[in-house]
Amino acid sequence: MVIRFAVMSFRQKGRALVADPMQSAKTADAAIALAERVFLSRDGAISFSQEIDVETDCYDEPKVLSKHGTLPPELLD
Repeated sequence: MVIRFAVMSFRQKGRALVADPMQSAKTADAAIALAERVFLSRDGAISFSQEIDVETDCYDEPKVLSKHGTLPPELLD
């Protein structure tokens, strides 16, 4: 089992939010810090962790670590 830490950022383009390429981090704290930094130049950012079973290629549901700014509605829960 491997834990992935990642950040997704979003920018407003007209009425739509456009996702930037996902960025990886080495730890939960690093992912949160990266989301905070990215948010300074984007409209929204979210950091999360996700457990991955590399043997079976199964992905657990992502766990939100931090949310910043404007996010797509499906990420607001």
